[in-house]
Amino acid sequence: MRDVKDIKLAVLIDADNIPYSHVKEMLDEIAKLGVPTIKRIYGDWTKTTVAGWKSALLEHAITPIQQYSYTTGKNATDSAMIIDAMDILHDNKVDGFCIVSSDSDFTRLATRLRESGKLVIGIGEKKTPKPFIVACDKFIYIEIISNIEPPKPSFSDSSFNKGYNRFDKTDSRLIRLIKSSIEDLADDNGWAFLAEVGALIIKKKPDFDPRNYGFNKLTPLIKSLSKHFIVDEREVEKTHIKHIYVKIKEVAKPPIYRNQNKQNS
Repeated sequence: MRDVKDIKLAVLIDADNIPYSHVKEMLDEIAKLGVPTIKRIYGDWTKTTVAGWKSALLEHAITPIQQYSYTTGKNATDSAMIIDAMDILHDNKVDGFCIVSSDSDFTRLATRLRESGKLVIGIGEKKTPKPFIVACDKFIYIEIISNIEPPKPSFSDSSFNKGYNRFDKTDSRLIRLIKSSIEDLADDNGWAFLAEVGALIIKKKPDFDPRNYGFNKLTPLIKSLSKHFIVDEREVEKTHIKHIYVKIKEVAKPPIYRNQNKQNS
């Protein structure tokens, strides 16, 4: 697998429906996933609604693309982004695209880019429609990456779900998703390599992120669900590296009581 440092990304930002206040956090997140060799932002810069972006563009070397709104009710910005994305695709100078938008109009674009073998990462708000989310290889919520260091959650604390609404609740759907992914990858003894489990979960659910549940990594999230899973940390021989494996905890079956007072036939 290619090193993250070698993955070249084209970052295309929709200024019309993405807040500018956390652009630094967004770019820091993108830097973890690859090298943003192209950074462009699209909007009608004659409008006051996108004026807040202007200082951020200079600070982070993002190229503004002017797109006038020719008619009322039509989003010319979307069309400009799509045309540019296809031009970049055919130049074949990047390995993937990061589409920063909460607009479902980019669903077909994301699908087309993936059909061409490109990595597609989406970044948007939690209001982003599901079709665009699932069209991406990975989708990241702005609400999660823009938060200042969140308080450490505890699922045993009843105040958790009341006090920190920016985190999702762990529910039966998440448990089933993790269990099915472990079952797909488990060896004969039921153990699965956690890194592979995490990668498979993202393939099944592109917006999955441990930070959505208040954890920075997958391992502590799985450990917090000790009722359902067993975690085993195995040291690699002659190194200080530990490989994390996970297994579904078997539920003890209730004993079967047989009627000892059978009537004689």
